[in-house]
Amino acid sequence: MPTNWELLRRYSQQKSQEAFTALVNRHLSLVYSAALRLVQSPSLAEDVAQSVFIDLARNANKFRSDTILSAWLYRVAYRTAVDVVRKEPRRQNREQQAVEMAATNSSDLSRRNPMEADWTHIEPLLDEGMQMLGDADRAAVLLRYFENKSLREVGQTLGTSEDAAQKRVSRAVERLRDFFAKRGLAVGAGGLVVAVSANAVQAAPAGLAVAISSAAVIARTTVATTATVTITKAIAMTTLQKTIIGATLAAAIGTGIYEARRASRLCDLVQTLQQQQAPLTEQIQRLQHERDDAMKRLATSSTKPTLRLPAPPMQVTVQPNASPTEDLPPTNANLYDRFKDKAPMLTVGQVEAYLKANGRIASSLLAAYRTGGDPALLKEAMEKYPNDPQVAFEAVLDEDLSPKEQRQWLNAFEKTAPDNALANYLSAFNYFNSGQIDQGVQEVTAASGKQFNDYTLDRAQDDEEAYLSAGYSAAEAERISDAWLDLSQLHQVKLLGEDLVDLAKAYSQSGDQTSAQAAFQMAMNLGQRYSDTSTDPMLINQLVGMTIEKIALSAMDPNSPYGDNGQTVQDQLNQLAQQRAAVKELVQQTTPLLPTMSDQDILNYENRRRAFGEVAALQWVVSKYGQK
Repeated sequence: MPTNWELLRRYSQQKSQEAFTALVNRHLSLVYSAALRLVQSPSLAEDVAQSVFIDLARNANKFRSDTILSAWLYRVAYRTAVDVVRKEPRRQNREQQAVEMAATNSSDLSRRNPMEADWTHIEPLLDEGMQMLGDADRAAVLLRYFENKSLREVGQTLGTSEDAAQKRVSRAVERLRDFFAKRGLAVGAGGLVVAVSANAVQAAPAGLAVAISSAAVIARTTVATTATVTITKAIAMTTLQKTIIGATLAAAIGTGIYEARRASRLCDLVQTLQQQQAPLTEQIQRLQHERDDAMKRLATSSTKPTLRLPAPPMQVTVQPNASPTEDLPPTNANLYDRFKDKAPMLTVGQVEAYLKANGRIASSLLAAYRTGGDPALLKEAMEKYPNDPQVAFEAVLDEDLSPKEQRQWLNAFEKTAPDNALANYLSAFNYFNSGQIDQGVQEVTAASGKQFNDYTLDRAQDDEEAYLSAGYSAAEAERISDAWLDLSQLHQVKLLGEDLVDLAKAYSQSGDQTSAQAAFQMAMNLGQRYSDTSTDPMLINQLVGMTIEKIALSAMDPNSPYGDNGQTVQDQLNQLAQQRAAVKELVQQTTPLLPTMSDQDILNYENRRRAFGEVAALQWVVSKYGQK
C-alpha cells in the first residue's frame, strides 16, 4: 500500500486524480467526523470536509516527507469548522449543553450505560481538548485511537521506538484527562480511550469521497487563482461546484451517489460580503489579469530566456542586509497593540520543554532557534540534519556564516531542494554579489519552470507550536509567529531583481539588445512569481514582486510596445501603479480596524490570511469592522 507521502508526490507531480482519491478515501471519515462534532450538521460537515481536501490539493507540493497527514488534516478541519459556525447560535447552544452535561451528578450517570455516558460527555469537548495538546502528542493520539494503529506503527510514523510511542500516548491521554477534569468531567484513562476509539471516527456518507475528489481537483485551479476568496466564500463555493460535479456524476455513475445540496444561510452572508468588497476585488483582479495576459504575450516560446555569455562588465554594489519593505506600504506594523515592538523570546526553560515534548527533530530545532534566539540550536540542526532543505534554507539566512560556508549551504540547499526555484534565486544573488555574473545568470535560468516554496507557512506554523507550548494563547501564538517571522530572503530577491535590470542595461550598452531583452524578461518573471497571489498568501511577498516589476519596467523605454495588444511599457507601469494603489487603499482601510479586533477575530484573520491570502483576510476585516 503506498504511503501518504507517495500518494501526495504522485498527485503533485503527475496530477494523478487516482492518487488524490486514494488519499480522500483514506482520511475522509476522520475529517468528516471531526467536522460533524463541531458543526452538528451533516450538510455543513460535508462542506467543511470538502474545503479541507481542497486545501490539501492546493498545498500538495508543499508537504515534507515527515509530515503526518492525518494530523494536518485534523487541524485544518478543526479550524475550518470552528470558523464556519463561529457566529451561529448552534455553537452557543452546544457550549451551554456541554456545561450542563459536565455538571450532571453521579446519580444521573449511574442510570445510564457507562460507555455511552462517557462519550456523551466527552464528545462536545474532545476536539477542544485535542487542540490543547502539543503537535506530537496530538498526532500520537490521532494515530493510536482515531486511526487505531498499533504502537509499533505509531512509533514508526513519529520516528521513535515503540516504547517511546507508548510513553507519548500515555502522557497525551493523561493530559486529555486533566483537560476534562478541569471542566468538571472525571473520566478514567481506560474509559477515555475506549470511548474515543469506538466513536471518534464514523464512516462518512456514501459517495462523498467521489464528489470531494473531483471538486478538490477542480478547485485546485479555480480557487487557487482567485486572490480574494475568503473561507466563508470557499464553503459557499462548494455548493456551485457540487451542482456542476453532481450533473457529471449523475451521467457517469448513476443517480443517488451525489446530490447537490441546497444553499444555506451562508450564501446570503457571502453575497453581502461580496457586495461590500466588490469594488476593490474587481479592480485588483482586473489589473492582475491584464498584467498576466501582457506577460504571457511578452514571453517568447522558450521558457528559459537565453543571454550571451560571458556577460559584459557591470558594477555590482555589495549591499548589507536591510528591510525589504523600506519603500512599500506597511502591512503588519502597528496593526495590534500587543507585540507590536518586538517578538517575545522564549526562555531556555520554555524552549527545552518544547523540544522535550516534540523531539529534537529538524523542524523543532529550527522553531526553537527562531523563537528562543539561541544560535547553538541552529548549529545543532545543521550538524544533525544537513540534508534537510529547511535546515539548509535557514543556514543560508545566517549572517554569521563566512562566504565559503554560505556557498556550501547554498549548494546544499540546491541539492536537497532540486525542484525549488528559491534555491537557485538565492544562489544567483550570492553569485552576483560576489561578482560572478555568469554563474548568477545560469542560476536564474535554471530556476525557470521550477516550483517555488519559501517555507513561510511551515516556519510560521512550527513557531506557533513553540509559542503555544510556552503558554501563549492561540491568537497570540499565530500573531507573533506570522508578524515576526524572519523574511530576509525577500531583501535578497529584491536585490537580485535590481541586479538583473543592471545586467540588462549592460547588455544594452554593449549593443546586444537580444540579451538585454532576455535579462529584462528574467527580472519581470522573478517579480511576477513573487506577486502571484495564487502561490503566496503574504502581501509583503506580493508587494516585493510588484516592486521588482516596477524597477524593470522603469528601466525600459516607456514608449516601447508591451505585449501584442497595442500597450506600451508606460501603460503597464500605469496599471501596476493602480494595482499598488488599490492594495495600499485596502491596507489604509484596515490599519485603524485591526487594533480594535477581539482575540478571536485576530485568530480568524490569521487563519484566513494563511489559507486564502492576506488580501482576502484584509477584505474580511473591512467587511466585518468597516461598517461599525
